[in-house]
Amino acid sequence: MRLHTLKELDQTEGTVQLRKLGEDAGGDASSLVLVPHPSNTNPNDPLRWPIWKKHVAFGSVCAFTFLTNYGIGGLAPAFYLLSIEFGKSMTETSNLLLWPILVLGLFNFFWVPMANYFGKRPVFVFSCLLLCVTFIWGANAQSFESLLWSNIVGAFAGSSTEALGAAIVNDLYFLHERGAKMGIYMNAISGGNTIGPLICGFVVQSLGWRWHKWIAVIFTAINFFAVLLFVPETRFNRDVPKSLGATTSDQAIASSSEEDVDVEKTGCASVKPVSGLPALEQVQVPKKSFAQEMSLWSGVPSDTNLFKMFIRPLPMIVYPAVMFAFLGYAVSLAWVVAVNILNSFVLQAPPYNWQPQINGLINIPGLIGNIFGAYAGGWLVDKFCDWRTKKNNGFFEPESRLYLLIIPFIVTPAGCILFGYGVQRTLHWTSLFFGYGMISVALTAVPTITLAYVSDCALPVNSDALLLVNGLKNIVAFGFLYGVIPWVEKVGYINCFGTQAGVFVGVIGLGAIPLTLYGAKIRHITAQWRIIL
Repeated sequence: MRLHTLKELDQTEGTVQLRKLGEDAGGDASSLVLVPHPSNTNPNDPLRWPIWKKHVAFGSVCAFTFLTNYGIGGLAPAFYLLSIEFGKSMTETSNLLLWPILVLGLFNFFWVPMANYFGKRPVFVFSCLLLCVTFIWGANAQSFESLLWSNIVGAFAGSSTEALGAAIVNDLYFLHERGAKMGIYMNAISGGNTIGPLICGFVVQSLGWRWHKWIAVIFTAINFFAVLLFVPETRFNRDVPKSLGATTSDQAIASSSEEDVDVEKTGCASVKPVSGLPALEQVQVPKKSFAQEMSLWSGVPSDTNLFKMFIRPLPMIVYPAVMFAFLGYAVSLAWVVAVNILNSFVLQAPPYNWQPQINGLINIPGLIGNIFGAYAGGWLVDKFCDWRTKKNNGFFEPESRLYLLIIPFIVTPAGCILFGYGVQRTLHWTSLFFGYGMISVALTAVPTITLAYVSDCALPVNSDALLLVNGLKNIVAFGFLYGVIPWVEKVGYINCFGTQAGVFVGVIGLGAIPLTLYGAKIRHITAQWRIIL
């Protein structure tokens, strides 16, 4: 079993030319270079799809991950009432969210190898249908155990989108578009846990908690047909060194100027054959028909096997970018979910005594924090990277993304402290709302930045690297959250959330600072490690 280095798969080590400056830009001050370079001969390349087709496919996958979190995590405002209805303690009721979080992470290690081997489309179609079935099960559950298992099996189905959704961003969009699109995807994940409880509070009060599940059934069924009809296979056998420009000739670089105009105006790359290439290389592959695109079978790789697919990601845990990304994502997720678990037991009990629909309003600042975090980690980071690229003679460095981690680094720990003091000192409810909103910034900002960073550093194996980040972050978050209620009961909210603030500062600070300062050297060293199957 031969091992490869990342250098053998990608000569650029993550540093690519993203802008042509001066005379090379054809008279413009700068001209965008498409990275990866779309196929000259294959119109089925997802990078060459029309913009509407990309957005519909991406939107359907975002809706899938949103509905997973909506149906499972959105039930949080009903936890207090469910604990009374089923006669369960606060800790036992919190299992409705805790065990699904663990499953959402663990089964990334099942779905991603399956998707890499058999294709993403059959995985999405099957898992979306299964998710709909589990929500029907949950809506009809007559015992706490039945409701719990419906959430667990639903998390198994929904876990297919955790890493594969982020991988689809890399399949469909160019490097300069990924930050903003990753921000949208992270908003879809976090939105289910903020919009879900917001809606659930009103549904529980007026219709009962079962109707929260029935609403999820309706929208998941609609989205199943959207996935079935509008999400073709995005797996594409791309020549990575050539597509990243590692061996690009001057002619190939020059030929991209017209593509750049097309992609900025229409969103799709209209690629013309490169002059000077042998005729055989310019033979156009036939465009697939609608029926061919909707097929659930797209073949399997001939150079590997399913066992290799399952074990291939594991050695990549030693990459510093992967370690930093999953730890940063884990603490960002854990602190937000901790508030989700605890807030109904705080706000629906004395002295606040709120009704569930009023309790659900705490998710408004959470949603605002998520949107701001996704904006800062996505669109704003893309603009910042473009500015740094121009200053760096047109060359993009992945570490440019990490600078704006300063925003959650400052805002989120302050939010943890504010929320902890607000609960323990029984301060005005606005302190809890502002604290939760500030904590929520990290849930989208940190993974939007770090997942895109991992993709930039390990593009040829990005789906495997993202699998590790998404799988391990849920396992670590589960470890924190499993003990959060006993932790709060033992030391109080101030000490608990103060410690959370310190852990967040430690993880983000100790990870981001060395990678920002020495990331290029670290990438060069780790690219020589022979760990890729």
